[in-house]
Amino acid sequence: MQYIENKTFDEIHIGDSAELTRVLKPGDIELFAVMSGDVNPAHVDSDFAHSDMFHKVIAHGMWGGALISAVLGTELPGPGTIYLNQNLSFRNAVGLGDTITVRVTVAEKSAEHPHVTLDCLCLNQDNEIVIEGRAVVVAPTEKVRRPRVLLPEVHLHERGARFAALTKAASVLAPVRTAVVHPCDALSLEGAVLAGTKGMIVPILVGPKAKIEATAAEAQLDLSGIEIVDVPHSHAAAERAVALAREGKVDMLMKGKIHTDELLAPVVNKETGLRTERRMSHVFALDIPNYPKLLLISDAAINLFPDLSVKRDIVQNAIDLALALGIAAPKVALLSAIETVTPSIPSTVDASALCKMADRGQIVGGLLDGPLAFDNAVSKAAAETKGIHSEVAGDADILIVPDLEAGNMIAKQLIYLAGADAAGIVLGARIPIVLTSRADGVMSRLASAAMAQLLIHYHVTGDKA
Repeated sequence: MQYIENKTFDEIHIGDSAELTRVLKPGDIELFAVMSGDVNPAHVDSDFAHSDMFHKVIAHGMWGGALISAVLGTELPGPGTIYLNQNLSFRNAVGLGDTITVRVTVAEKSAEHPHVTLDCLCLNQDNEIVIEGRAVVVAPTEKVRRPRVLLPEVHLHERGARFAALTKAASVLAPVRTAVVHPCDALSLEGAVLAGTKGMIVPILVGPKAKIEATAAEAQLDLSGIEIVDVPHSHAAAERAVALAREGKVDMLMKGKIHTDELLAPVVNKETGLRTERRMSHVFALDIPNYPKLLLISDAAINLFPDLSVKRDIVQNAIDLALALGIAAPKVALLSAIETVTPSIPSTVDASALCKMADRGQIVGGLLDGPLAFDNAVSKAAAETKGIHSEVAGDADILIVPDLEAGNMIAKQLIYLAGADAAGIVLGARIPIVLTSRADGVMSRLASAAMAQLLIHYHVTGDKA
């Protein structure tokens, strides 16, 4: 166990010194900005910083001041020290990657109080002075020796950054005519209106006109110029929206305040629906704080216990979406409980068969591997521990789950325990269907619309995001 120990006033002598060395990392700047609220673009906006006088991102000045405080509070004098006064002169900027040595040296002692004055100096790797000053402290008079407190791990995550990238990619594309099915609550109506305002969709609101207008009035949303198709109830709204799609009047459906089963019932109708030769499936897109990229999970909402042929379509649907989102060679992890093919666990057999189908060109556009357990699919360290050597293991873009129950649990656990944000879309029909949860916020709805918009333009032009 490591200990932290002070020097009492009587133990301190003129000329005593202590120091620490730190390398400035991006996380230091971000964490200091979050703690202080100081978002000066010189520190947090690289484009601005490179056009500023220093031509680089620099640390907050008081980051160095905080390091001086750390030496005083932990080394010299150490625990029990009370800060009275500090003056600082900032001589040079501290940039990313700079190594800063902070040194404090005892200059004066006053036995009457007991006060200690210390010279404070911060030097960079070139031995240039970046900060200098003096501190006056009340030194401790009693000895303190305590176990050094272990600090918690800090993980910085810019919420919505990956979803913002989707909406940015979609912003250069033409808006898509979209039937918004029964948008009779503030959240779904606001999401549709905002997507329209951002030029992602041309919303056509399908539902009881009086309810839609009342919802808009209560939420203070302007429906000027937005077409409303008046139908008596949610069931009729789903049927009319599907009819609009079959007539070629809309290229996307968006779920409003309506149950998923009620929305999809007319979609899957063999005679009047939107079915194709490919099985429909749902894809969750998750922005997870501790995962380095967007993660797609399928199928966690439509197919209960898919057989091999259905899983083939689920995989292909997810790959097509990933390609549309700009992922050049999507890495597909086929999940099971273990990594070896075991006849008593059918999902391992299906995984191996799907890999062979990809080898034979029955699945195209992605790189498949499986069976893989969840940890080996998302963690390189876990995969290496088990001796798994694979381009997919630990770096998956897509997780294909054995069945709906497993997929739904994984997705919900990531959302509610890992802090993930989720967007959702249904694929395999004639047109994409934005299928969000009633608990999803506007950000998730916009991201879902952006995915559908990117997919539509990808199928039309073959251009990736």
